[in-house]
Amino acid sequence: MIRVGNIQLSLAEDSPAALERALLYRLKVSQGDLLEYNIFRQSIDARNKSAIRFVYTVDVRVQNESRVLRSLRDRDIAITPAETYQEPETGSVPLDERPVIVGTGPAGLFGGLILAQLGFRPILLERGDDVDRRTAQVTRFWRSSELDADSNVQFGEGGAGTFSDGKLTTLIRDPRCRKVLDELVAAGAPPEIVYSFRPHLGTDKLRSIVKNLRQRIIHSGGEIRFRNKVTDLIVRSGRVCGLVINDSEHIPCRVVLLAPGHSARDTFAMLLSRGVLMWPKPFSIGVRIEHPQDLVNRAQYGGNASHPRLGVADYKLAYHSPGGRSAYTFCMCPGGVVIAAASEPGHLVTNGMSAYARDGQNANSAFLVGVTPQDFESDHPLAGIEFQRRWESLAFRVGGGDYQAPVQLLADFLNDQAGTGPGAVPATYRPGVRPAELKKCLPLHVVMMLREAVPQLDHKLRGFALPEAILTGVETRSSSPVRLERDESFQSNIRGLYPAGEGPGYAGGIVSSAVDGIKVAEAITGRYKPL
Repeated sequence: MIRVGNIQLSLAEDSPAALERALLYRLKVSQGDLLEYNIFRQSIDARNKSAIRFVYTVDVRVQNESRVLRSLRDRDIAITPAETYQEPETGSVPLDERPVIVGTGPAGLFGGLILAQLGFRPILLERGDDVDRRTAQVTRFWRSSELDADSNVQFGEGGAGTFSDGKLTTLIRDPRCRKVLDELVAAGAPPEIVYSFRPHLGTDKLRSIVKNLRQRIIHSGGEIRFRNKVTDLIVRSGRVCGLVINDSEHIPCRVVLLAPGHSARDTFAMLLSRGVLMWPKPFSIGVRIEHPQDLVNRAQYGGNASHPRLGVADYKLAYHSPGGRSAYTFCMCPGGVVIAAASEPGHLVTNGMSAYARDGQNANSAFLVGVTPQDFESDHPLAGIEFQRRWESLAFRVGGGDYQAPVQLLADFLNDQAGTGPGAVPATYRPGVRPAELKKCLPLHVVMMLREAVPQLDHKLRGFALPEAILTGVETRSSSPVRLERDESFQSNIRGLYPAGEGPGYAGGIVSSAVDGIKVAEAITGRYKPL
């Protein structure tokens, strides 16, 4: 096929018919020569808010393809590169037991899907519940502050991403990304995620997609066990030979794809005690910031903000201080809500979540500052976890000790005033909020960096410094605070243990985690014979 890039259509003219006409014009062919076409990428160019345009990249099949290419002198037209996922060949080493996957977030699910499709009949272990029971438990927590420490926003089928905006953007370039998107579409995701510049699923669609992925794994010979928490690792002569489940059941295995998610603090402590090498890594902490969604729409799209083809706007902002620190927005949720995301009693954590429609009144985003192991209180491998716990515990107490979150108007935060809490912008966090001084539950350098960044980010997104914007604390789970050792064979220093995904420190986000799970599964299948 031929890939045609940089096809620009205005808001007024954007339509399938206009796109087809543009293709015919660019390729200098007639209607009869056009055999088929597929949109590879669609994005929005809103740099000129009075003349917003859709920009397309399209893969086209035409009559006499080589002749058409020879006749054109257009740097945005070329042969479509080979990007199809190639199913890996399997190895020759026999397996006596089924491979085991720990965790059913993106890395675990997609690693399990690959292993199942290639005949390895994996067993997937999940400490939390299936997505329906998990959703009921999370809803109960948001309504009545009853926290289930093993099945919550962080733990359960689908991983932490199940309760999020479901963003599918990624910075990695890997043919496995298309494999992930294709499998999501096969599991019920909207087809436009394959070509949208900023694809998302929303928490509502994610829940049904996760269930469909589970059924596809089971249909291919895999097995998923819920409420199966790995409580010990059995190691002999430097090799894994089994797992202990719920302190009682023993599962013999010599291949473990380890994808527990970055909130599995007890699991990391257990692995460290069994000799698994790991070290602390940088991550970020801060708050959630909420603005009216209409403000963001106007800031990004100007007078076209209400155009039905544009939908709601988002943003991604960063500020780098001359002092060396940085502040940035992360996991922005258009038309979403701020959610309680704790996984340990007595600790308060926030996150953001949107439905697919993104039709809520507010926009929210994490507003974060990076921290490094030099900021932690020791050089212990789990020092980053203890750093998180310290600020989550303080936020719990500052919020009143009942999972209500501390909040502060942006103007009061900037002016170092106690203030009275939400005003024109309602706080969406549940179970509820209490006005507080957020400096009491954040490191001083984070507070100062956030204050320094606000006016600078307002230059990039007019209205970001809205005095009535509401800050909710604290957000500490931006990425994993640890990294497990992994060599070129994708194994840790304990042979047969294959760390994967965001928790062990090798990915960030749904797609990159899923891709990492696939890569690790390929390393396993490339060595061993299917069962």
